[in-house]
Amino acid sequence: MIGVAGILLSLVLLMYLAYRGINVLVLAPLLSLLAALMGGDPRMLAIYTQVFMISLGGFVAKYFPLFLLGAIFGRLMSDSGSATSIARAIVARLGPSQALLAIVLACGILTYGGVSVFVVVFAAYPVAVELFRAANTPKRLIPGAIILGGATFTLSGMPGTPSIQNAIPMPFFGTDTFAAPGLGSVAGVVMLVLGMWWLNGRARRAVAAGEGYGDHPHDLDLSQSPHQPPLLVALVPLVMVLLVNLVMTWWVIPAMDLAYLAEPRFGGVGVNDVRGIWALVASLGLAILVAIALHWPRWRDLKGSVNQGTMSSLLPIFNTASEIGYGAVIASLAAFATVQAAVMAISSNVLVSEAVAVNIMAGITGSAAGGLSLALGMLGQTYAEAGAAAGISPELLHRVAAIASGGLDSLPHNGAVITLLGICRLSHRESYLDIFMVSVVGPLVALALVLLLGSTAGAF
Repeated sequence: MIGVAGILLSLVLLMYLAYRGINVLVLAPLLSLLAALMGGDPRMLAIYTQVFMISLGGFVAKYFPLFLLGAIFGRLMSDSGSATSIARAIVARLGPSQALLAIVLACGILTYGGVSVFVVVFAAYPVAVELFRAANTPKRLIPGAIILGGATFTLSGMPGTPSIQNAIPMPFFGTDTFAAPGLGSVAGVVMLVLGMWWLNGRARRAVAAGEGYGDHPHDLDLSQSPHQPPLLVALVPLVMVLLVNLVMTWWVIPAMDLAYLAEPRFGGVGVNDVRGIWALVASLGLAILVAIALHWPRWRDLKGSVNQGTMSSLLPIFNTASEIGYGAVIASLAAFATVQAAVMAISSNVLVSEAVAVNIMAGITGSAAGGLSLALGMLGQTYAEAGAAAGISPELLHRVAAIASGGLDSLPHNGAVITLLGICRLSHRESYLDIFMVSVVGPLVALALVLLLGSTAGAF
């Protein structure tokens, strides 16, 4: 019982101290060692170097290309003016009367095309300020609109999305980013519709109460590129990410002779172990080259953009990798068998158990990627084996895990939520209710529907 108490205490401290602003790079190893010590294992140095760091390094080795290329691509889309150009084009076509929908769609297109939600915030916020002010829509609704478009249906639902949350389940289940496309699309539509229903209702009630945009004298224009490219030029790199990912995943890589991967030199893996990651690396890499070529006359400091994108990839991947190391230590403890049994006993339905476990971890860490990594790092093999025994397809397990990661992750201590509110110069009190409804409640409803459909009809 002391060992279980140690695990629970370390999880609570991880959530609380991360919320208080202490970096997970410090917290994860210390708290994993605390759990080990309380569990009666005093071999601190061995646990740190041979369990924690080995797992951390394995995650970095596998996913660093995706974090690196995604961050560089997002920076190039921002600095070239492409992200702002796409946002303004959608706004112009829908008009001020559809301010909420315009911002949601603009953010959705950008993130579905591979742009990080953090980059999207900077690109969409100045456009949202202009549009909401012109429509006299309360500014407090801007964070909800941005988070709905940038961190819900394109984060975990839409098939082929290049988000890291859609990539993490691949090696656990031998799947690709297009796993269970029908279920993912259903979930995406539900998130979008419910989110827009909530935001539109809030806007109508504000108008009826006589509330307008509000007095916000410190609003700043955060757009970094006054010269935006034409819409079609701006869209080309985004479309390339999706098309190249699709072609590489379904046709090019399966047609390659990859028997050599079974050699010890290459890790003794199969094509399904690398197909999804290779497709994303190829699609993001080619999109970066195309973006550089298309916007060649517009670059003010191309080297600086690439360098800034590179550096911005480091903290996110090491934060997530540290949580992987934490999960590996916890999973190695004798007391974890009790925790594992309790989680698996939540439901006899493997899909429900997986969804609950991922949501709990995402809520504790305040991170979709971190929670998903923790849950699958500790229980991924167990769910894969249980799913196979129950006749559940790996694609369904993948999609449920990905969607579940985007539920409780958006609690108040979530890093993206805190960053977004800071950029918008708004408080949790002013805007968090809308964020909660569109990025917690909506995805949980979508998840419940996917669990129902998946349990009855299987993956499609």
